[in-house]
Amino acid sequence: MTASTLEIKPNGCRVPHWHFNANEHGYLAKGTMWIGILDSAPFAVTSYNVTVGQVIFLPRATLHWMKCVGRDTCLFILFFTTSDELVTRDVDDVFYATPQDIAARSLKPKGGINFIKSFKKPKENQAVNLPPNLNELVHKASYTRSKISQVSKYFFNLKASRQYKYPGGIIQWARYTKKKTGLPWVERIFAKSLNEHEDTVTMATMRIFTRGMRQPHYHFNAHTMGYVLRGCGRVGVDNNATEFQIRSGDVFFFPRGIQHYIKNVGKGDLFMVIAFSTHDELQTLDMNIYFQSTADFILAQLFLKKQEEFHKIPTFKQDQDINLP
Repeated sequence: MTASTLEIKPNGCRVPHWHFNANEHGYLAKGTMWIGILDSAPFAVTSYNVTVGQVIFLPRATLHWMKCVGRDTCLFILFFTTSDELVTRDVDDVFYATPQDIAARSLKPKGGINFIKSFKKPKENQAVNLPPNLNELVHKASYTRSKISQVSKYFFNLKASRQYKYPGGIIQWARYTKKKTGLPWVERIFAKSLNEHEDTVTMATMRIFTRGMRQPHYHFNAHTMGYVLRGCGRVGVDNNATEFQIRSGDVFFFPRGIQHYIKNVGKGDLFMVIAFSTHDELQTLDMNIYFQSTADFILAQLFLKKQEEFHKIPTFKQDQDINLP
């Protein structure tokens, strides 16, 4: 995976573009964004607004754009499903790279090739642009919203979704799951869309309360990459007993199968958006579960302790994924 932040000023636009080699998943941390996607044949445009706490999914090679439409600067936390260099093409770059006679023949504008020649390539890269004379260029903007059944393939209201509550925090998921019963129909549409595309990711927000800890665990089928939105914590990884601090703006990564934990060491909540590199149901094993599930006589032999000593490890009625002391 590749992680990035995308900040766009009010009325600024991430111009129409596509990615050759990655799906794109995003979490909006600030502002209000209007997204447009050109679907595959029959080439209908799907458009929708995104507000804070909501997530988007943009399939590989799908042309799309993003415009900041509120009064506040927009901030997207983005995850791309490639560990190679991300390869992207913007529509303006492709246009200027096309011979003018070929562009004229394709678009067939009034004025023919003279119309094509009237376009002047700016000196600055226009990947995220905001022309100073925008009011002169655009007289009417229509920020349409497509049908919810179509939008839900590419959008999920994570902030309003079910909260999985634990003693030490809360997790919310934007994911594929095999359990269909009880899921809202828009969530089923989004989950199906994720599962139908290759190399998509599972996304989540994790809120760890003061003194809370996401207990040691590992994932069978996914790498983990996260971005700290708020707070500070201490992370431990079982690879050479590595520990390090994380705080707002930091990115962290855990390879598949590596046990790790995240502990809140600040005075307020530790809040993160996390991506897992699987389009299937995420499979996770926590330390307390594998200790409780292993026969006590096997643990006794492993740790050179008396069998009855392992009866001191309690079981709880409530899941302890995020626990408190």
